[in-house]
Amino acid sequence: MDSLMTVFDAMVNGLAHGVLAASWWQVLLFTLVVTHITIAAVTIYLHRAQAHRALDLHPAVSHFFRFWLWLTTGMVTREWVAIHRKHHAKCETEEDPHSPQTRGIKTVLLQGAELYRAESKNMETISKFSHGTPDDWIERNLYTRYSWQGVGLMLLINLTLFGAIGAAVWAVQMLWIPINAAGIINGLGHWWGYRNFEAPDASTNISPWGVMIGGEELHNNHHTYPTSAKFSVKPYEFDIGWVYISLLSKLGLATVRKTAPELKLGAIRPVADGKTLEAVIANRYELMAKYGREMRRHCRAELKRLKADGHQNTPKWARLTLAKRWAHRDDDRIPNDVRPQLQSARAEHPVLDKFLTMREELRQLWTRTNVSAEQLVIDLQAWCKKAEESGVAALQEFSLKLRAAHA
Repeated sequence: MDSLMTVFDAMVNGLAHGVLAASWWQVLLFTLVVTHITIAAVTIYLHRAQAHRALDLHPAVSHFFRFWLWLTTGMVTREWVAIHRKHHAKCETEEDPHSPQTRGIKTVLLQGAELYRAESKNMETISKFSHGTPDDWIERNLYTRYSWQGVGLMLLINLTLFGAIGAAVWAVQMLWIPINAAGIINGLGHWWGYRNFEAPDASTNISPWGVMIGGEELHNNHHTYPTSAKFSVKPYEFDIGWVYISLLSKLGLATVRKTAPELKLGAIRPVADGKTLEAVIANRYELMAKYGREMRRHCRAELKRLKADGHQNTPKWARLTLAKRWAHRDDDRIPNDVRPQLQSARAEHPVLDKFLTMREELRQLWTRTNVSAEQLVIDLQAWCKKAEESGVAALQEFSLKLRAAHA
């Protein structure tokens, strides 16, 4: 009888505390580790390798990520990839599966997972955007066919390891991607944050330290260079996903196919030519970011002068402060209520007006699609000549930088 009671007590204890009888901090550590592996699987495998082909993974690594995602999310590779590719192709339009610009930030934050599930049932989306994703026997007969059984198995594993608290661990795992990816990245990543580049959408970087979501917080960088395997571009930014990719690459388990272009400066050409045009177009986002910094620097100097002249907190001061915030943005990204004040600031500050006029002229080098390369070279030469004869030191220096640019 005593032996039966001992066995019964052991069974009850096992059900309550699991076979590991782990302490609270061990359960917490396990939860953090497994959710981080899930984030790594999403950003490295689903996003960078599958959706954008920025790197190739060794079959063993690729299949581990497939298995892990089946176990911890139930997401199907072809569905996730198709939805994400459609997001890039239709970004910020009514056809974008999850843009807060068209659906509202509240909807994407709170119903991001529902938006994903709804789009996953759109067979036209899956058919059009899922090319190149795994279609082998195990994908068809296990991962896709029995997508929910994986997360069910994960629940049983957690209950076995930790007992009743394992259900809470499982709940965190199930919420991790819907909250962080479907909600925060797809929501806040197109609504709030800082922008390094004028990408043709509303993407933002939520944080320069992309740790919790594997580097995905650097969303503006990604939308600017979507086929880059590395998301960080500034010295103060950290992409932990890239750290893992670099490690896999050193071990021969990954091959990086592409990273963001880096502006290279060489000898200043006597005159801009075809090679200059190639370099300017290839590095257009970085060059426009530098141009924007020059405009903001000019605005700061003008604000300092206005302050010295006793014009602080006047309407003229307020208009220039607003211009400093918005002048570097593309025209279609400037709010309608800001435009009249920006126009007034331009009228009051001729140098700022020249900056903005020449910015748009420079931007036309890559936005006009009906002009020959030969004509674009002539236009670039004219732009450089105009800048160097402008009498504005910043424009003169920027023109020399363009003529020194190499692809």
